[in-house]
Amino acid sequence: MTIALVLGTRPQIIKSAPIIYEAIRKSLDIRVIHTGQHYDYDLSKTFFSELNLPDPMHIRLQR
Repeated sequence: MTIALVLGTRPQIIKSAPIIYEAIRKSLDIRVIHTGQHYDYDLSKTFFSELNLPDPMHIRLQR
């Protein structure tokens, strides 16, 4: 089973970090998907890097 965690904003990244850590600790197959809402590549990359989170998959939403 694969767990998909969809994140869109920086606060969601921070709030989801403990869930991601626990999934990794338990060797669960987790995919972090970043929707890019309010997207700033450098800032988002910094959040994932500083929190030692795996690089997310990115999706582009169109209006």
